[in-house]
Amino acid sequence: MHIYPDYYKDFKCIASECKHSCCIGWEIDIDEKSAERYRAVGGALGERLQKNISSGENPHFILGENERCPFLNSENLCDIICELGEGALCAICAEHPRFHNELPGRVESGLGLTCEAAGRIILGKKTPMTLVNSESADDEIITLRDEVLALLTNREKSISEREGKMLEKLSISLPEKSLSEWAKVYLGLERLDGEWTVLLEKLAEKGEGIDLSSFNIYMAERQHEFEQLLCYFVYRHFANASTLEEAAAVGAFAVLSRKIISAIGAIVLEEQGEFTFDNMVELCRKYSSEIEYSEENMSELLYILNPDF
Repeated sequence: MHIYPDYYKDFKCIASECKHSCCIGWEIDIDEKSAERYRAVGGALGERLQKNISSGENPHFILGENERCPFLNSENLCDIICELGEGALCAICAEHPRFHNELPGRVESGLGLTCEAAGRIILGKKTPMTLVNSESADDEIITLRDEVLALLTNREKSISEREGKMLEKLSISLPEKSLSEWAKVYLGLERLDGEWTVLLEKLAEKGEGIDLSSFNIYMAERQHEFEQLLCYFVYRHFANASTLEEAAAVGAFAVLSRKIISAIGAIVLEEQGEFTFDNMVELCRKYSSEIEYSEENMSELLYILNPDF
């Protein structure tokens, strides 16, 4: 059974229009089937493939200047696609930013917020997220996850009330830390983007002086963005929990993530006089890239949120 959010099939790569290309800065491993195909390509492209793919046990594209994929051309288009078609992409390139959670009797797929095009789809959805092909599962964690999603999409309650109901259902609460203290926790994690570090340093400095009330009023007509954000985190990570305690930590992670993103959003609003939808997409992209796509960072945060799991 294949389950996915109702927006899943809306995704289409925006290629050269992407401001943060996944073809820059990522060392892409090549699956064996694709590696065999690339070895059989002739001509000039074949020579480039042989030259720019590592010959070790785990083949991957050898990044060039400025950590660009050697097949990303000057127009930010993929030469492999241009010459061989999309079907010639290796598995990772073809699937990004999709994720797949393989569970007994079902595969749950979704889009990752680290991609700006996916972020615009997820955060821009004004109606509650629903799951296609979903049905009751004989699994305690998946059943609990679906109940949590129902709480988070109940628009009769505010976002903070929904978060409270979820934490209550999961029998967990956030550790008592100020925004400055949380910023220092995040600063202690692995970081890749200097801009992300600057945002965290501002959060650590401003701390409880951040005007969240004004930010919440400013975002009053855009509460669906926070709803989609919470549902995204819960849907993506809940199913991978091996215990109820770990699942509870995931729920707390969703709330903490929304809290951190809102606090940084308030700083942007104060500094720029606005916090646009584009600002929201970019901030969530940074957060996802720095936190979700690092197993070490995710593990560290989940442990802080619930050491019992």
